[in-house]
Amino acid sequence: MILVLVFLAYLLGSIPFGYLIVKIKEGRDVRSTGSGNIGATNVLRTAGRGSAVMTLALDAAKGYLAVWLVASIGQGSAMSVALAAVAAVLGHVFPVFLKFKGGKGVATALGVFSYLSAVPVLVAAAAFLAVVVLWRYVSMGSMVAAAVFPAAYWLWAYPENPSKWLLFAVLACSALVIAKHRENIGRLLAGTERKLGMP
Repeated sequence: MILVLVFLAYLLGSIPFGYLIVKIKEGRDVRSTGSGNIGATNVLRTAGRGSAVMTLALDAAKGYLAVWLVASIGQGSAMSVALAAVAAVLGHVFPVFLKFKGGKGVATALGVFSYLSAVPVLVAAAAFLAVVVLWRYVSMGSMVAAAVFPAAYWLWAYPENPSKWLLFAVLACSALVIAKHRENIGRLLAGTERKLGMP
């Protein structure tokens, strides 16, 4: 039963909203422009702010929904929730619908984390905004937020619910998001990373 639920979470995470929105609105493949990513930042460059906001909201919603559904059907088992959380982010990063070539998992992880604990999400979001406002690098902000969330979760949420399964999910999702930014790290070090607002 748990495996079926986790697979369901993966399928939900695999829905490529950025790809679908740009394809429907612009008739283009978002992967053929900009960074080639299907996430909100590249959708912003390709199809504008409205499409980017929609992508961000839907990618976050599918992460939240995946974990919520599994928690509801699986009666709140920490193991099933944790595995569903990781599966949803893996679905976005390696979507079955796009031959396993997806995005970086930031918005989907946001949705997953919002289900797990709200306060650490706010702390991570504040870190993201601070980085983007100061340096205008969305990739840097995303990585900083992914690193800050586990620390905030450990301080705020873990003492109230000391589940090693949920802690595993938090660490795994954050690590996956950071790992998917390895090319951005190279560009940041080389000084060639695009800043927010650049074409």
